[in-house]
Amino acid sequence: MELILIFISASLINNFVLTYFLGMTTFVMTLTAAATWPIYNYVLVKFNVPFLQYVAFIIIIAALVQFVEMYIRKASPSLYRALGIFLPLITTNCAVLGLALFMVMREYSFLESIVFGFATGAGFTLAIVMMSGIREELEFADIPKHFQGISITLIIAGMMALAFMGFAGLIRG
Repeated sequence: MELILIFISASLINNFVLTYFLGMTTFVMTLTAAATWPIYNYVLVKFNVPFLQYVAFIIIIAALVQFVEMYIRKASPSLYRALGIFLPLITTNCAVLGLALFMVMREYSFLESIVFGFATGAGFTLAIVMMSGIREELEFADIPKHFQGISITLIIAGMMALAFMGFAGLIRG
């Protein structure tokens, strides 16, 4: 039951895009959770150097992204070409680091961390798909001139964030 609550919380209530304004992919977030949890718990805490978590997590994330990039280049050259510059940019994405830090802050177990990593990525995907669908509809909507462009986008993002926060009542209630 605890894993289900973590999943619902990470993907809906505390959605990285709409609550923390962070962004990333499900696959890399799940890998990050699986890689950073043991490093933090079995290396940093064991040797009493948890203050090095930022440096360690950035190094782990950069290495993971490089391995994923090398694998994709070998396994699927067409996907590698399609991703282009976006794959290396994952390294600098704050959501991956945010995931690792939130996971440690909440003291999740290894399995809970994996679920949290997958759920944050799934929540990101959900928010981005919803936002892209709404933006597609806005192309044909009659929007007042002062609200066109980034203004309406920010208003909709805020409304989506409020809607996602409504899921918090389901968990607590």
